[in-house]
Amino acid sequence: MAAAVGCGQCRASGIASGRASGESIPVKISIVVPAFNEEHRLPETLRAIEAARPAFHARQWATELIVCDNHSTDATAAVARADGAQVVFEPINQIARARNTGAAAATGDWLLFIDADSLPSPELFADVADAIARGDCLAGGSTVSMGGEATWLVRGGCRLWNWLSIWRRWLAGSFIFCEAETFRALGGFNQEFFASEEIDLSQRLRQRAARQGRQVVILAAHPLLTSDRRARLYTLREQLAFGVRVISRLGRPLRSREACRQWYDGRR
Repeated sequence: MAAAVGCGQCRASGIASGRASGESIPVKISIVVPAFNEEHRLPETLRAIEAARPAFHARQWATELIVCDNHSTDATAAVARADGAQVVFEPINQIARARNTGAAAATGDWLLFIDADSLPSPELFADVADAIARGDCLAGGSTVSMGGEATWLVRGGCRLWNWLSIWRRWLAGSFIFCEAETFRALGGFNQEFFASEEIDLSQRLRQRAARQGRQVVILAAHPLLTSDRRARLYTLREQLAFGVRVISRLGRPLRSREACRQWYDGRR
């Protein structure tokens, strides 16, 4: 494990040195999209990713696109293949496992996780490329936007999340980029969690970055456009009740599929 970390530090130094000298250091970005019953939203997400990928190609960087079909009962896998994605299958329906399975198939130097109901822009991908090219970045995420059709309450909640994300360096699960060696050295997403697995990973990445003298960054110039469907599909009462259970039971419900049914009951 120590050797892997050392290699990551050497590569980061190489990227930074190459940038200073004007050389092009080859980097490969693996874009991983976990998807459970996303046949309707996935095509738009994949089109957005395809439109944004040139931001990496402009630097002579390679990319690959991997969709992890998380035991869907619809045409998610067929839709992904039709759009040219590599498709892998994760039989256990859990977001942490889906992301880890997609990452296991990846061959890139960096992993970029994007949810199947999110629309990254070319400008956001360019910001990611800039952060990686600086050489001192270990991982990062983005602030998020839920668009103009979201209710004022949802938009307010989104602004609160963005403030917490920047302050605490919490990575929104809908958009995370991370050095692949570091991700694997840390064991990836913790599969004991059925929700908030990205917060757990954020904390471990921050600790690793501090030891290495590197950074976990939150990109804010071009927020990720993501879906507000959970707010539309579940009442405010349901969401508040879940939050109270999580807080009162010291986070234990996050380790229960039944308790986290908003993520797993199949409503889309």
